[in-house]
Amino acid sequence: MTHLSSKQAKQYEHINEQQLAELMAQAASVRDAAWGKTMTYSRKVFIPLTNYCRDECKYCTFVKRPGDVNANIMTPAQVLSVAKQGQVLGCKEALFSLGEKPELRYREVRQALKALGYNSMVDYLVAMCDLVVAQTTLIPHVNAGNLTAAEFSQLKAVSGSMGLMLESVSDELHNKGAAHFACPDKIPALRLETIKQAGLQHIPFTTGILIGIGETWADRVDSLVAINQLQQKQGHIQEVIVQNFCAKPDTEMANHPEPSITDMLKTLAVARLILDPAISLQAPPNLQQNHADYIAAGINDWGGISPLTQDFINPDNAWPQINNLAKSCQQQGFTLQERLTVYPKYFSKKSEQLSDVSQQFVRSRLIAMARIDGLAQQQVVQCDHNESINEKINKSLNEKINEKIVEVS
Repeated sequence: MTHLSSKQAKQYEHINEQQLAELMAQAASVRDAAWGKTMTYSRKVFIPLTNYCRDECKYCTFVKRPGDVNANIMTPAQVLSVAKQGQVLGCKEALFSLGEKPELRYREVRQALKALGYNSMVDYLVAMCDLVVAQTTLIPHVNAGNLTAAEFSQLKAVSGSMGLMLESVSDELHNKGAAHFACPDKIPALRLETIKQAGLQHIPFTTGILIGIGETWADRVDSLVAINQLQQKQGHIQEVIVQNFCAKPDTEMANHPEPSITDMLKTLAVARLILDPAISLQAPPNLQQNHADYIAAGINDWGGISPLTQDFINPDNAWPQINNLAKSCQQQGFTLQERLTVYPKYFSKKSEQLSDVSQQFVRSRLIAMARIDGLAQQQVVQCDHNESINEKINKSLNEKINEKIVEVS
């Protein structure tokens, strides 16, 4: 079995240990055929441009309200300081994350933006991405929520990729007392339209699902199917994240049960078998320390990991040490490699993504930062015997190139 239909996937809601093992083996086989024995991650800095947001997700600790001493909009100097520190530490990605449209709800945010010289948070975001591109070697990845066609057009000139978690297609999550009640920006139809619009503008895109927030198994399957349908039409979804809900103190869902490791593995495996194999499948390495199991379930990527900044969305969950993660991968027969914020095939000459005139500067920077296989030239992970993985890979690639030269001559 190499692909699951919606009907088939929904039959996996209740399975035993043996069935799960078989499902994971099928998913791993699909992963190996498409991605080989390489696990990837992106070395990044996390720039939380603002933690103001107009939504009220019941599980969120990132968002702050006016009057909270921790409510914040980063200044240009703060943004640039983080980016430059990240550059020194070998980061290539600047992950901009922010609450959705806070200026539409809060007068304080409108006043703060006016003082900075901007009318909207997206306008300010564009300027900060431009600042990072102009004064560092980092490439922005933007998570700014739902965006209009005009906003996408502004941002795509100063970023390599963008993202928006679909989370779930369940409308039931918007009922009173549910996870997305009073969250106008989490309406599934709006988020699906945003993902579609990114494809129309040739933007390499990240999306995903959040499991364990009150959705049903059928909702998860439907969410994955919806993502895959967009990929089949637009071809721009470079990666899908399966993220497990983590209960946090001082939230309305503090006592809500978290998904089990079995539930997570089942969802990962089904995701790998529903999605186009060319879509990278990612699981956060810091929310559960089950790296070997995640690999066995069919993932090929760990997402962004920072040597400098914390995970501001899940601040209690520290990033793993890269060398330790590399060893975990090695123990499962995989090599950990650093990628760029855009996957190799999305900035190749044949790709329709990043093809607009406004995107050519960022595209040329990606090409300059990449090895011939499209992964990052500068690798930080160290192998045994003090030989870097990058040196080993480049040696192998150069040998292949020399073989081709000999054949031609």
